[in-house]
Amino acid sequence: MKKTFIFLVGMILMSCPAFAALQHQAVEYSQDGVVMEGYVVYDDALTGKRPGVLVVHEWKGLNDYAKHRADMLAELGYVAFAADIYGKGVRPQTNEEAGAEAGKYKKDRILLRSRVNAALTALKGNALVDDKQIAAIGYCFGGMTVLELARSGAEVKGIVSFHGNLNTPDPKDAKNIKTKLLVLHGAADPFVPAAEVETFKKEMADAGVYYQFVAYPGAMHAFTNPDNKGEIPGALYNAEADKQSWQAMKDFFADLFK
Repeated sequence: MKKTFIFLVGMILMSCPAFAALQHQAVEYSQDGVVMEGYVVYDDALTGKRPGVLVVHEWKGLNDYAKHRADMLAELGYVAFAADIYGKGVRPQTNEEAGAEAGKYKKDRILLRSRVNAALTALKGNALVDDKQIAAIGYCFGGMTVLELARSGAEVKGIVSFHGNLNTPDPKDAKNIKTKLLVLHGAADPFVPAAEVETFKKEMADAGVYYQFVAYPGAMHAFTNPDNKGEIPGALYNAEADKQSWQAMKDFFADLFK
């Protein structure tokens, strides 16, 4: 009886497909001699090349939140690469440290563009990625960063900014944009005031850029991150805006990669 039971269990296990799993690893790459350490993740149940999505972190650098978003993208069938803009081991722990680090790149957009383009190159070099099917998303600081990636003239299919800063030192750089943009904005975001929104829209219109702009009523800055519980005035999680914006991104990608 015991042998029969073991045999039956073995037959059942042999008939079941192997469970798919997300595969992830740290990836080092560099820009002008500075080493960065990103995070790549993909679903090993899929075969062949697939679209890649670059993910750019918030002001505290590459952390669990950015990696979680990358995992969510991998579950959708993409190869996701969470970039490291600051450099290997540079992970601000306090708001003051984060503000200082992010400020370096806000003041030096040329450096910011170089860092994010280095990450894009690393993603395109992944053997599983169709390098003609690339998009980039970013949150807060990362939203600003992926918009600068677009303004740098990067060859990507689409860019998605989640509650990112919209300003740029030279709005005329919008003429370099070769991709479609989706800007997901909190209508009550005090860090990106109405004047900045209107300036951005004019910048895009003047350059003839294809873009969609969605403002979520009542949503403040950083509305997609559940860790934002109001400790920073003006930055607050909004579950409905989070859900709707993620769906908007998925719909945008479905159109891009059809």
